[in-house]
Amino acid sequence: MDYKDIPDWLLSLDVEDAEFVRKFVLSSGSLKKIAKSYDVSYPTVRTRLDRLIQKMEMQEEMEREPFVHFVKQLAIEDRVSLEDAKVIIDKYKKEKEE
Repeated sequence: MDYKDIPDWLLSLDVEDAEFVRKFVLSSGSLKKIAKSYDVSYPTVRTRLDRLIQKMEMQEEMEREPFVHFVKQLAIEDRVSLEDAKVIIDKYKKEKEE
């Protein structure tokens, strides 16, 4: 798979969230197994999953933003680096939240 083919929601995850998703898939979606592997309670894992879902939904919402789409298109066309595109988009998101 080419880097540009990786879904944006996946690229937006931090390392800890990506690891959580990996464990979720490897445990066949069993939150009980994940809770055991992290040595935490089921409600703690459920809360973490809910937060991850919210992040992913927010990412989807941001994808519909014309500016975000424009910056990503620049990165796809190699007109700006992927790292610079991420910095620009993160800055845009933070300013939009304020």
